[in-house]
Amino acid sequence: MKINKILIANRGEIAVRIMRTVQHLGLESVAIYAENDVHSWHVEMADEAFSLGEGNLSETYLNTEKIIGIALQCGADAIHPGYGFLSENPIFAESCEKNGLIFIGPDASNIRLMGNKITARAKAVSFGLPVSQGVTGDAASLLQQADALHFPVLVKAAAGGGGKGMRIVRTKDELADTLVSTSREALNYFGDGNVYIEQFIENPRHIEIQILADQHGNVVHLFERECSIQRRYQKIIEESPSPTLPSDIRHQMGNAAVNLCKGIGYRSAGTIEFLVDKELNFYFLEMNTRIQVEHPVTEMVTGFDLVEEQIYIAEGKVLSMQQSDVQQNGHAIECRIYAEDPSNNFMPSPGMIHYYHQPEQKHLRIDSSLCRPSEVQSFYDPMISKLVAWGETRQDAIRIAQESLKKYAIHGIQTNISYLHEVLINQFFTRNDISTNFCEIHGQSLLDSISEKHLSTQIEASVAGFLLYNFYNPLPELSTNIWEHIGYWRHAMGFEILMDGVKKQVDIHKLQRETIHFETDGKDMHVQLIGLESGQLHYKCNEQLHHAFVSKDKDGVTIVQSGIQQHTFLRLDQLDESLDHAHHQGEGSEGSLFAPMPGKVIKIHVSEGMTVNRGTVLIVVEAMKMENNIVSSSAAIVDQVNVKEGDMVDTKTQLIHLKEIEG
Repeated sequence: MKINKILIANRGEIAVRIMRTVQHLGLESVAIYAENDVHSWHVEMADEAFSLGEGNLSETYLNTEKIIGIALQCGADAIHPGYGFLSENPIFAESCEKNGLIFIGPDASNIRLMGNKITARAKAVSFGLPVSQGVTGDAASLLQQADALHFPVLVKAAAGGGGKGMRIVRTKDELADTLVSTSREALNYFGDGNVYIEQFIENPRHIEIQILADQHGNVVHLFERECSIQRRYQKIIEESPSPTLPSDIRHQMGNAAVNLCKGIGYRSAGTIEFLVDKELNFYFLEMNTRIQVEHPVTEMVTGFDLVEEQIYIAEGKVLSMQQSDVQQNGHAIECRIYAEDPSNNFMPSPGMIHYYHQPEQKHLRIDSSLCRPSEVQSFYDPMISKLVAWGETRQDAIRIAQESLKKYAIHGIQTNISYLHEVLINQFFTRNDISTNFCEIHGQSLLDSISEKHLSTQIEASVAGFLLYNFYNPLPELSTNIWEHIGYWRHAMGFEILMDGVKKQVDIHKLQRETIHFETDGKDMHVQLIGLESGQLHYKCNEQLHHAFVSKDKDGVTIVQSGIQQHTFLRLDQLDESLDHAHHQGEGSEGSLFAPMPGKVIKIHVSEGMTVNRGTVLIVVEAMKMENNIVSSSAAIVDQVNVKEGDMVDTKTQLIHLKEIEG
């Protein structure tokens, strides 16, 4: 059946990416959106867009009835689910079929079979794939069977994916609580609270095989992706080819993936994931019956558009390639850009991006949910975009990715760009001394390096950028006024600024058109403006050329970004009461705990009058698909609890007030 109009049952980056292929093929695209996404790029980009209304995910992007209704209303032939949300929901796939809509993905039986990790493991074993030791059952039976396991183990959601619903347990004493919390998270995210336990493989590699299968029994693999750089079981850097696999192991893993897909009668795109130990033994981990977040690295090295192939397969066409047609060309690396703060335990950082600039370079691809300043919502996954670099060699790809991250400017929220850059330049990464524990092993040294570099940057040059932007934005009209030439300031002007929260004195000795002579920290600086356009500032500082991305938010805070480093500035002589409370946080707030990010209160562990110790978990706030524990910093008595479970909170919400215990 020929497909003419496709509804994309998703949002953000993946919806935009699918629409690019849909429009490239000359097909019509339909977007759906929750009301808080009404200004999103995927809505603007689509040929048609329909509202899902307001409410939580179950009422919007997970509402099968609404989405099917919109598809029928607009005359769509097919639905592409992307990844996440309903992409691996067999009921949704069946609903599409019952209503005469083509589901661009596998049939419901394959989703049901391979979407449950317990049945998927059993099926993999039946086709001869090696698997790690594991046990299944309810919480009580899992506890009983735990005696037969060697710790550490992994507790995993049976219906999980994307690194969610997975926790490592190192001792049996931790197991009971972990089973409860993992089951709760699994029920919240996947609608299925079943969990299982498998043996934990120390320092493994995570390597996956991309497959394509048509409706005529043809299956090919598009080689592998190395996904070992993970944090909290969430992939952050992926690459292809894997620098780990010799050709014989690559061949064996590819054949194993193809045989499994042929055995279950699979069709569409899919991914078979493996763990690989130090001896290069590989073990089946799971199958994802959808397009993967990291699919662009495969596209970059093979030249095939996986979404295009998905559409052709859904139309009933024969695969456009045979296995011999698929070759790996060069090397690709993908970096996932997240809205999170590495300096604050990677706390989610939703909020308003007031300045956005993404790099453009040969052999670089950016898959983004943004095209301009926008709000990053707290209700969804924190990923903003994916930066994918291609090179002739791994070293070339790493270099291009490093350079490009320096030219990526996102102001207004915190991101992990500096962390990604630090990983890419780390000697252990560059020499491929990696595993899924890389971030756990090197995490603190990576963060320390980021902090040291932030403190050692050319402070005076950043101050110069701040002054130029504030005095010459917008640029003045050319004038023959004599005062423009001799300078308005006949006497030195001095004022205080806050730089990254620290007071500094700035004395301006001379301010002329496009030139400033100032002093700070006892150093004389001569600054000349060369150009300022769209937030990009070019200038000379004591004859040295500089380039910076500069912006100012609604509260008067200026951000100066030079390379990876960002510095914030605020003129204290212009400070007024209208500024956001964040600049005054701490004043009169002793004992007050505010929400660290917008989110939803899902669990309150304390009540008023209760005595707590340092490190006691007080409240759990869910934001961007993560549970964040709010803990006590000292021994205290709970004075007030100002929220209840289910409340939506933001950074101005006082969650709780504590009275510190003296002595």
